[in-house]
Amino acid sequence: MARERSVAAALGGWSARHRKTAVFGWLLFVVLATMVGGAVGQHSLTDAQNGVGSSAQALQILQNAGLSDPASEMVLVHSASQSADAAPFRTAVNAVVSGVQGTGQTTSIQNPYSAGLISKDGHYALVTFDVVGDPDKAADHAQPILDAVAKARAQNPDMRFDEFGDASGQKWLNDSLGNDFKRAEWTAVPLAFGILLATFGALLAAVLPVLLAVTAFVAALGLLDLISHAIPVASTSTSVMLLMGLAVGVDYCLFYLRRERQERAAGRDPQEALRIAAATSGHSVLVSGITVMVAMAGMFLTGMHIFDGFALATILVVAIAMLGSVTVLPALLSMLGDKIDWGRRKKNRQHRTDRQARLARQSQVADPAAANGGRLWNATMAKVLNHPKPFAALAVGVLVVLAIPALGMKTESLNVNKLLPATNPIVQTYNEISAEFPASPAPGMVVVQTPDVNAPAVAQAVAAFKSQAAAAGALGAGPVQVTPYPAQHVLKVLFPIAGRDADTKAVDAITKISHTIVPHTFGALPNTTAATGGSLALSTDFNRQLTHSLLPVFVFVVSVTFLLMLIAFRSWVIAATAIVLNLLSTAAAYGVMVAVFQHGWGASLVGTTAIGTLEAWIPLFVFVVLFGLSMDYHVFVVSRIREARERGLSTKDAVAHGLRATAGAITSAAAIMVAVFAVFGTLDMQDFKQLGVGLGVAILLDATVIRVVLLPTVMILLGERNWRRRDRRPAAPVPGPAVPFRPEAAGGSAPIEAGRLR
Repeated sequence: MARERSVAAALGGWSARHRKTAVFGWLLFVVLATMVGGAVGQHSLTDAQNGVGSSAQALQILQNAGLSDPASEMVLVHSASQSADAAPFRTAVNAVVSGVQGTGQTTSIQNPYSAGLISKDGHYALVTFDVVGDPDKAADHAQPILDAVAKARAQNPDMRFDEFGDASGQKWLNDSLGNDFKRAEWTAVPLAFGILLATFGALLAAVLPVLLAVTAFVAALGLLDLISHAIPVASTSTSVMLLMGLAVGVDYCLFYLRRERQERAAGRDPQEALRIAAATSGHSVLVSGITVMVAMAGMFLTGMHIFDGFALATILVVAIAMLGSVTVLPALLSMLGDKIDWGRRKKNRQHRTDRQARLARQSQVADPAAANGGRLWNATMAKVLNHPKPFAALAVGVLVVLAIPALGMKTESLNVNKLLPATNPIVQTYNEISAEFPASPAPGMVVVQTPDVNAPAVAQAVAAFKSQAAAAGALGAGPVQVTPYPAQHVLKVLFPIAGRDADTKAVDAITKISHTIVPHTFGALPNTTAATGGSLALSTDFNRQLTHSLLPVFVFVVSVTFLLMLIAFRSWVIAATAIVLNLLSTAAAYGVMVAVFQHGWGASLVGTTAIGTLEAWIPLFVFVVLFGLSMDYHVFVVSRIREARERGLSTKDAVAHGLRATAGAITSAAAIMVAVFAVFGTLDMQDFKQLGVGLGVAILLDATVIRVVLLPTVMILLGERNWRRRDRRPAAPVPGPAVPFRPEAAGGSAPIEAGRLR
């Protein structure tokens, strides 16, 4: 342990001695990373790279042949009083067709009368067309089309016109998400600052952690942009990076800064206080940061590019935030000295200093924990520690009850109708088109690569596919469209899927087609590759791959976390306790997410409605993130407990000391994390809402039920077994002058009575 502590102490000591080098080196690194990243830009995953299995292969065949589907668009024309045969209805349809054609931004326009896109009841007509140019930049062509539809709407006030498609959807998402994330950024940062200001009561002390977290995120973003040209990332990786960067960056600085302030309040000189903070909180930051990064690395085992991007983004921002906390922060603290309290009201500062000095004199010990804790906290802690069995049982019971809904968890890659709020006009149009024209919004697709797409054997395979799919009940209402591309040796088949959206019938249908019908028809052709695609196939393949990757990721994260805790604390009991507690908090978070987003219990509180499922990537990501982030609190609390234990306290008294010493930091750190995650829970996009709520609830439970109740009660019940199989070498002493340590000052050896600590 001495060697591990010397690493953190050495980093802090070097930074304190080379203050200008550390600070200006950090600023130079941030500026260079930002400039390089901005110059090269970010390389995003293609649709094919974003998927897995047969559905990704179908997209890849089209992409390699230069046949990537153009952005498609649809305009739904509706009248409740008139049928499609009426003259005013035809006039309205023709206005749409001529209007979008006149923009010069469309191609392949299909008139619903000639294409048969009239609903069964005759009150809906669907105008479909493609948008010119790169489908990834379809939003750039959307506005003239939207204007043309608006003009037709104005000319035909008795008709209803609703537009849906890739171009209009991209434009809406770009505009809406841009505003959402700006709001998130402008809300999360002030929230973190406000909590820190309340914690430290000084303006400068509150500003430093926020500045370091923001600069860590900016630098990590620049590096991510650069690395993305070798490892493409999903666009959501940047949002995940912001979420994690603010959370861990502020927390790491908070732990470090609070320990330094505690040591100064206890009478240490500035250099000694900084040295102790480096060797204790600095060490905890290193252990926690490494644990988070290793846990994030588990996502590489999924074999899915989207998780590669998430892992890369989080590892980068956590590594940079961690290094900034143990290098730049001590340099700034050494540079500022007592000026770190700038911005505190003089009267309050003098009152606080006098109170701390009085408590320190009363305890006759230079132990910062002695000046911590209030009557309410002491009363609560006394009751918990004096009755460990009932409180442990109560905490476990609460977590188990919260976790029960997770047993019925369902996941899928969300379509637009579930990804966006039900009140959104795009979602309402999508649902209406799905109801009246089932195959239109999201048909299934088979892509066939064969030497001669016009060969008789290929035509026979197409006929066999239609007949077998129909006989199996896998086809929905509507035509099967076959498009040959002779020059590229590719055949594309679009077909309606039985069922609706991603219900059981639809999933069974696409599974039969992909696993049985396509291999027996197109797959039987010589020298032919056939793959099943479409949005439902993408979602099904994604879920299947996730299911297969869960076990290796779970084993990796749990095993590595156990080993890191074993190395850090040299106790297999403490390491095993950390794993069990993490699993309990994760299961409870899963249960809350399922209850809110799948069943709709309390969904209105977060501005949503039940959609019956979770976004496919959320559960795995939440599991990995929570196993990493929970180490912040675990390492911080258990490290202080061990300090007291190594000074001679019993386990019970050491636990009391550790809780008192870390109460303020844990409360503030948890409040910041929950606030940041809660901001993301207010976004319109369902996946970010689920992510924000899941992580926010998990951190809240972790910092309250787990760290305040379950961890201390379990450690008390285990007693001396907590320290079994530890390294028998003498532990390295906590840096500081040789001052007598009185247990009662730390919540000590005197009995703990309900309502107060004697």
